[in-house]
Amino acid sequence: MARAEAGSATELATELAPASAMPEPGSGEIRFFQPRQDPIVHATDLGSVQVLKHERLFLLTDPFGDIHPDSRGLGLYLGDTRILSCAALRVGGQRPVLLQGSMGGNFRGTIHLTNSSIDRNPGSKRGQGSELAGRKLGISRERLLSGEAFQERLRIVNHAEHDETVEIEIDLANDSADIFEVRGYPRRKRGVVQPIAVLGRRVTFRYDGRDGVRRATHLAFSDPPEAVGPAADGEGGRSGWVHLRWSFRLPAGARRDLTWTVWSSSATTGTRDADLFPGPPRVSPDDGAAAYHAWTLGTTEVSTDHELFNLTVQRGLNDLRLLVNDGPAEGERYVAAGVPWFATLFGRDAIITALEVLPFQSDLAVETLGVLAARQATEVDDELDAEPGKILHELRTGEMAATGELPFRPYYGSVDATPLWLILLAETHAWTGDSSVVDRLWPNALAALDWIDRWGDRDGDGFVEYARRSDRGLVNQGWKDSHDSMRDRAGRLITGPVALSEVQGYVYRAKKGMAALATMRRDRRLARRLEHEAAELRERFEDAFWMPDEGYYAMALDGAKRPADAIGSNAGHCLWAGIVSPARARRVADRLLTADLFSGWGVRTYATGQPGYNPIGYHTGTVWPHDTALIAAGLKRYGLHKEANRLVGSVFEAAQRFTDFRLPELFCGFDRDTSPLPVPYPVACSPQAWAAAAPFLFLQTMLGLQAHADRAELELFRPQLPEWLSKVTLTNLHVGGSAVDLLFHRWRGTTSAEVLRKAGDISVTIRL
Repeated sequence: MARAEAGSATELATELAPASAMPEPGSGEIRFFQPRQDPIVHATDLGSVQVLKHERLFLLTDPFGDIHPDSRGLGLYLGDTRILSCAALRVGGQRPVLLQGSMGGNFRGTIHLTNSSIDRNPGSKRGQGSELAGRKLGISRERLLSGEAFQERLRIVNHAEHDETVEIEIDLANDSADIFEVRGYPRRKRGVVQPIAVLGRRVTFRYDGRDGVRRATHLAFSDPPEAVGPAADGEGGRSGWVHLRWSFRLPAGARRDLTWTVWSSSATTGTRDADLFPGPPRVSPDDGAAAYHAWTLGTTEVSTDHELFNLTVQRGLNDLRLLVNDGPAEGERYVAAGVPWFATLFGRDAIITALEVLPFQSDLAVETLGVLAARQATEVDDELDAEPGKILHELRTGEMAATGELPFRPYYGSVDATPLWLILLAETHAWTGDSSVVDRLWPNALAALDWIDRWGDRDGDGFVEYARRSDRGLVNQGWKDSHDSMRDRAGRLITGPVALSEVQGYVYRAKKGMAALATMRRDRRLARRLEHEAAELRERFEDAFWMPDEGYYAMALDGAKRPADAIGSNAGHCLWAGIVSPARARRVADRLLTADLFSGWGVRTYATGQPGYNPIGYHTGTVWPHDTALIAAGLKRYGLHKEANRLVGSVFEAAQRFTDFRLPELFCGFDRDTSPLPVPYPVACSPQAWAAAAPFLFLQTMLGLQAHADRAELELFRPQLPEWLSKVTLTNLHVGGSAVDLLFHRWRGTTSAEVLRKAGDISVTIRL
């Protein structure tokens, strides 16, 4: 059963200490330590990373629960800023032995460890009480994210036959690094790290950024440490800036807890610290549990007779809630693109994610439309690649964006976000029938249409092209936005302005959808115009992009209107958009499923055997789950049901090979015949929004779900379950103000659909 993991206050034997129970600093003299400003370690690998996230706060640790300044970009982050860059635990002077770690709760998790043998007196003889035998201490790290605070409870249980002295050590550091620094973007100059303040149970780190903001990280401990001082150099260099130590006698069979809370605050640089040690915020598992419960109630329940597929769908549902961020303004929320590098608002990613999950969760679509409409460009700004009516590409809130070192404040270098926004508006109305949303956003929709015709079509040839206005902008501005993604068949990088094939498809579908909305609003003149423009675009597209020798569409046209005739997955999006001639759809499908594009785990972004192909290249040979999901939906659109289900099955089989059935952003394009497991991409975001939503688009494709809320109808376009799936039940599927429960059942190669329940006036029809 696909249910979000809400978590509850009874899941742990004893809950983490509430913030109100944390002791205050107490009396004593504040001590200050001058930190070293060590270089930021650039992240190059995300292997073996544990992830927790709730709202804007997210935690990346190694499997032991530690944060080390290494190439994985580990840390506790608030938005685009790392607020804790080292948190390394030692028990008895040694790293504990890992037993098991679980982050499946998304906002909470537990890591179980034990001790290795601890020789407290190497010069003494064995058997004189100098050694603690291995696996005698039970060690657990229970962590929780709530609001904008992180809390961890370290629990030590003595399973030895006699009393033991236990020593706990923690090394801590904070670099307040912008996430782009962690990713490897160079900076000529950083801000100033202020002395670390320590008082009793409290530690405060401070950093004065070049944007005029003082960022502070506060830690509060349940017990005062016996010793606090600068972290000593260790193997591989200094592990932290502050070293804390606790020591206590633990009777046989007894347990002892140590709890700490971490949170952040900010103020204007240069102002006096009003309070170096503010009171800890409230931290409660109820916050996350309530959020996941509400998310589950607002989502159609999916259950099937294939337990592993259920787990894949459930993982996707949980990950989508994990990626929800509050903001940017009060009362808004959106789904962030992915952890860790893209835990912020991306126009394209948010829209495609909302489209994938729309039949099952329409609130997300409405929220996404509103958040992006509120930040639609209204003027030309070359540095930001902004033009009136354009939907944003990326919004960043860290120090480097605030200082202008990066243009993402927001940045508008996305050629496809604007037509995709229009598609989402039309599809949202098809599912919800809520005309008030369309009325409210109609001025934004007209501005987006105007951008397509006036600014998107740069040379008046009827195609939408991109070219960056500033040398700080993105070279490529479609979804394949890496610098080397657009090539001809000789492997040469093309020059712009570039007209992407899939973008013409998006524009076609956008104008068709807007024509339907204009008809609904009784603006027949606009509807006729848009229908005519869509038909003309389709004709021009066929003439300019079709490659007769390949029986396939070019990826793009370059600045001289020459085809970028390398073979990529782009044409599959054209199927999804509906711009492909029905007479050519079969040839496109066959090409997509040939061995050079289809790896066996999904469709590659770029075909093998071409100059520039790289199975580990970001957009030059890897497999992206969302890309394959859109292609499968496109195949279904043209009645190629078996081909669509083949792609669904390939990605589902890949999901079974990833931890917790979590589909990553992408994986390598090695052929399944030579690689029996999908090969992870080293720095892929996981979880990632449009990958997490892909199972829902797969369901929509297999079941043929098409809504017409304006006429109270749910249409099932030739539902067809694959051989590995015999039964699917949807509970509380909403169309407009009505809801239905549906049972799909495959028997002897035929899929039937049965209405189990109806609430409201709605008809369900099957189109064969």
